[in-house]
Amino acid sequence: MFRIPLRVRPKLLLFLLAFAWLTVSCRSPQIGDEIIITITADGATSEVSVAAGSTVSQAMQTAGLATGKLDRTEPPLYTVLSEGDNIIFTRVEEIFETEQRVVPFEQQVVRNETLPKGETRLVQAGVNGLEEITYRRILEDTVEVSKSAVKTIVLNESLPEIIMVGAQSSFTPLNIPGTIAYLAGGNAWIMEGSTANRRVIVSTGDLDGRIFSLSPNGEYLIFTRKSKKPASEEINTLWSVRTKNLEPKPVYLQAKNVVHFASWIPGTNSVAYSTVEPRSTAPGWQANNDLYRVSITGGGPRKLLDANSGGVYGWWGMSFAYSADGRLAYSRPDEIGLVDQDGGYLKPLLEITPLNTHSDWAWIPPITWGADGKSLYFVSHAPAPAPVTGEESPFFDLSATSFSSEATVSIIDSTGMFAYPSTSSVKPEGRENSYQVAYLQSIFVEQSETSRYRLVVMDRDGSNKKELFPPIDSSGLEPQTPNWSPGAIEGQAGDFIAVMYQGNLWLVDSENGDAYQVTGDGLINGIDWN
Repeated sequence: MFRIPLRVRPKLLLFLLAFAWLTVSCRSPQIGDEIIITITADGATSEVSVAAGSTVSQAMQTAGLATGKLDRTEPPLYTVLSEGDNIIFTRVEEIFETEQRVVPFEQQVVRNETLPKGETRLVQAGVNGLEEITYRRILEDTVEVSKSAVKTIVLNESLPEIIMVGAQSSFTPLNIPGTIAYLAGGNAWIMEGSTANRRVIVSTGDLDGRIFSLSPNGEYLIFTRKSKKPASEEINTLWSVRTKNLEPKPVYLQAKNVVHFASWIPGTNSVAYSTVEPRSTAPGWQANNDLYRVSITGGGPRKLLDANSGGVYGWWGMSFAYSADGRLAYSRPDEIGLVDQDGGYLKPLLEITPLNTHSDWAWIPPITWGADGKSLYFVSHAPAPAPVTGEESPFFDLSATSFSSEATVSIIDSTGMFAYPSTSSVKPEGRENSYQVAYLQSIFVEQSETSRYRLVVMDRDGSNKKELFPPIDSSGLEPQTPNWSPGAIEGQAGDFIAVMYQGNLWLVDSENGDAYQVTGDGLINGIDWN
């Protein structure tokens, strides 16, 4: 054990006492001592004496200043104070106020080729809307520093003023079977009996063109309308209208966010549709890949297929197609198959090499049933020579699978990704029925994503292929599904096919390629014919 010699102890003791005195004389104020700090609050500055070691919060209490949850101090409340520190106290107040605002109606001008040029007609009087806005105001020391809208409630929706302006067409009228519905300027029109017999059936000006489909008998039309809510909350809503009514009134089908598919269920007054969930990020939705059924005569939607991942690139979505006898096929980026509508599950038939678009969209193989229900036509993703990978191949073929022979064959090579096959009605031919297939052929086969297309017709087995429209020296068609007439037109060689070209409706004879322009306003972006 270490021992300090006796003669050293007095000197050490004196040293320790001197060190202790020096430490005491240099130390900060101890708890119990007072320090002076300055507080600036409510437009005045004052000095306050507080115990050493106090925090800003304790100093505020000493000064009799209560702090609210939004109030702010500099330095913060938890800061330990020192002699001479200054506290700046800012009172923060949050106020919510509501006010009503009139929403002026918009004016929409619709060109109508059934009116003489220059003549105008008021279709719908405009009505101002009314909305209630809740604002959040922030005041600092009674001075407003911010004001923002936090909630908006539509009390009364505005109605647009719709004015019809005559733009009478000089095109020769054609007699037509069935009903042609077309979408122009956000409104739905129909032609019946003749291309000169036209009338508007939905004049809201907000049809978005995602869904636009006539019932098989042409008596009803389903369509989607843009939602008035933000796109991140609701994309659109699904509606129906009876085309035969003199004053058609749209009916909401209690369905929303329908982007890829809605179609009439054969033999019923019901519609099947699939939904997505809106998103603020591209592409604007996350597909549910589900399926619902709703009757246009009443009753709520009924689920046919549960939401699912949708396979590769399933976030984009999937599509479906009904046969004439009610069977249902599905198509998604990596697969084609059938839907068991009773069991509510998918039965895969064919694997598809998914296309890597390197973008915020995905390619869904176009599909359609043969008119006799014995085959399924589809666009397949064809391989490319090395070193291009299968998912990046620019080649696409038109193929078909037979349910009679269970064989799948490629019918036309290099059609392009947007060939959109469509079949005519069945016609007796010898001992069996026959039909034709129309499809689009890309002009630049290796750039079919951006290429224009030409309308081609062939027999169901790929023979007798004829390129019809537009002429070789003209620009091609935008991707679309060709629409066959429901029957022959008197005095014409073959069935007609309706297509959109440069914003107008054209009818093309499937036999000789004779083409007739029907509209001239350049506003058409959707058609159907039944």
